[in-house]
Amino acid sequence: MMLLQALTDSTLVAPAATQGLSLIDLLGKGGWVMFPLGLLFLVTLFLIIERFLAITANGKIESQFVDNVKDFIQQGNLKSAESLCRNQRNAAGRIFERAIGRIGYPIKDIETSIENASQIEIQRMEGNLPYLGVIAGIAPMLGFVGTIAGIIRIFYDISVSNDFNISTIAGGMYEKMITSGSGLILGLIAYAGYHLLNMKIDRFALRLQMAASDFIDVLQKPVTSK
Repeated sequence: MMLLQALTDSTLVAPAATQGLSLIDLLGKGGWVMFPLGLLFLVTLFLIIERFLAITANGKIESQFVDNVKDFIQQGNLKSAESLCRNQRNAAGRIFERAIGRIGYPIKDIETSIENASQIEIQRMEGNLPYLGVIAGIAPMLGFVGTIAGIIRIFYDISVSNDFNISTIAGGMYEKMITSGSGLILGLIAYAGYHLLNMKIDRFALRLQMAASDFIDVLQKPVTSK
């Protein structure tokens, strides 16, 4: 009889135990720190998407474009080469257009022009990326601040009410740990976005260096007749 009563009680308690909080309700229990963390999350998403699109658009270096530029230069048709670069409307086009404008000067001056233009374009691609690095460092710290502030509040309430109840402490603790978890996740997203986008820029810089090397090699060859 006692076994039957125990089984009945367990079946009555089970539905209550399975009831949980939705993600929105859970985040809402994090307190005021969740508002700046939410704002930083939106900023992080915006920066990652905006920089990804900008880097993708400006980081294109088509092999056909480079080959056509080399052919025009080999033929001595600099106007067509400049026009082709201008129509690209990306970083590589602007860099090679500037380099073509220096043709006739010493090779060293042309190389310096390419390097300077490349640095400018890479800095443009990096754009707001440093902000992602800042968010990656700030978000976890902000989450910890929320947790510490919540813990201080819990023990202050205990000191005032003299009600030392483990269930109250545990409930308050899990709510305040939400800010730490949210801050760590946000920091991880910003950190990953920062480094992945930098890797994309590094790949562009490598392709640009290879294309610039081919460009300089063409300048050192004799010009063929049109």
